[in-house]
Amino acid sequence: MMMLKHHGPMKGATVIIGIPKETSPGERLVAATPKTVGQLKKLGYGVSIETHAGEEASFSDTDYNEAGATIGAAGDVWNADIVVTVDTPTPEQIARMKPGAMLVSRLAPHSNAELLDTLAHHNITALALDAVPRISRAQSLDVLSTMSNVSGYRAVIEAAQSYGGMFAGQVTAAGKTAPAKVFVIGGGVAGLAAIGAAASMGAEVRAFDVRPEAAEQIESLGATFVHAEGAQQEKSDTGYAKALSDDQEKATLALYTKEAANADIVITTALVRGQGVLTITKEAVAGMKPGSVIVDLAASGGGDCELTQPGKKITTEGGVTIIGYTDLASRMPQQTSQLYGTNVVNLMKLLTPKKDGQVTLDLDDEVQRGMTVTKEGKILWPPPKVAVSAAAKADNKPKLTPEEKQAQEQAAKAKEAAIAAQKNKRNTVLMAIAAILLAVALAFADSKLTMTFSIFILAIFVGYYVVSNVTHSLHTPLMSQTNAISGIILIGSLLQIGSANTLVTVLAVISAAIASINVFGGFLVTYRMLSMFRKDA
Repeated sequence: MMMLKHHGPMKGATVIIGIPKETSPGERLVAATPKTVGQLKKLGYGVSIETHAGEEASFSDTDYNEAGATIGAAGDVWNADIVVTVDTPTPEQIARMKPGAMLVSRLAPHSNAELLDTLAHHNITALALDAVPRISRAQSLDVLSTMSNVSGYRAVIEAAQSYGGMFAGQVTAAGKTAPAKVFVIGGGVAGLAAIGAAASMGAEVRAFDVRPEAAEQIESLGATFVHAEGAQQEKSDTGYAKALSDDQEKATLALYTKEAANADIVITTALVRGQGVLTITKEAVAGMKPGSVIVDLAASGGGDCELTQPGKKITTEGGVTIIGYTDLASRMPQQTSQLYGTNVVNLMKLLTPKKDGQVTLDLDDEVQRGMTVTKEGKILWPPPKVAVSAAAKADNKPKLTPEEKQAQEQAAKAKEAAIAAQKNKRNTVLMAIAAILLAVALAFADSKLTMTFSIFILAIFVGYYVVSNVTHSLHTPLMSQTNAISGIILIGSLLQIGSANTLVTVLAVISAAIASINVFGGFLVTYRMLSMFRKDA
């Protein structure tokens, strides 16, 4: 049996972070990985891992020990200064924590009042990772987005396993098969992850969201956004869907029923404050083709499908498979644990601005305040509202009538045409003057100068037409060729620097300097371009 080394706290570290083994049935995740342990150590913290905490995620105690963590019993870990878990601790586990300690976990504070009372009673400072304010600078802490992203991807994997056909269309000697038709309800994080995964597998993807601003994101992933004016809301000023009116609810249900009947796979993602929203009725399920699959990502909140059984996969009498697994993220434990652990590291970076292993909880910071649910025996939930604006700034300009708009467009076009005509006229005059001056100069020049100048002019024209006819995507590779040309110019310039003619020497110095800049700059740009394609970059 391999003996593990015992690592004492880092020099200067006064805070120990405890990572216990998850005890929820079927939970395979762990709140820290060997990689994130190293990152926490760099912040000045000591890390204590419960024995076999990462076993289900393929992380051994040896891995953690080598990363600098101590391996201890459950009692030692729960007695740490900061305890980090994936799932909400039980009241018995909270009672094992020492008063004044900090708990970082998913706590669902909006629907768990008894838990908040327990935390306050034991004087625990609790930060809810699932209550991160939805603002841009807090995205790196948002475990809801992390879990939703993984769940959306895994939903497609589960659907593919249960579906009796191929996602991508195939052309074979025996004939061709059509691609699978996938319909995704919701354009949030989970929905977009599902759309991206299904599209990458070759499926024909359609999606709908009541928020019209979600259309651009959905279509950017290769899906077709289903437009339904009666079922959609006006553009949101918060980025979130509002409660539907009765008419909108009827319109959306009719849309879902129609799309489900034509789909091979339906993935639902509607979850509001932890509760599912009815999107697929039992009548809609009855209208689906035998062999179709429904993956309900809202099963943990009761489900979006009327027939979903949370935690189970069932098949209806009509041959429709309904997947209501509530542990989709846990079915990819190694990567999900790494992502979750990274969210925790980002939080600790926020709480440790000096990287000295000392927690500085700033309740004036809207991110930290929004996550803090209890502190010093007091319940701080709900937090003050955070102003979030996803809509564009209002345009205070008066709206124009169609006639005024048309007249404005015509005036703008006329102005552009006048400017273009004036520019052409000016260019024509300048070219005529240049041609006259050139003709006069050549008339008094000797034949050698005339020949040299003619070659110079010809080189300009050839260079212009060669470069201008090269597609923009090849301009950077073309830099390698221009390096060689610039090298020739540089050599010629160096040969002329020793000329007895002062003007020739000055021009040669300038030419050498410009050619040198072009050569070194060209190689630099080319090197940067090539590094983008290196596998080890």
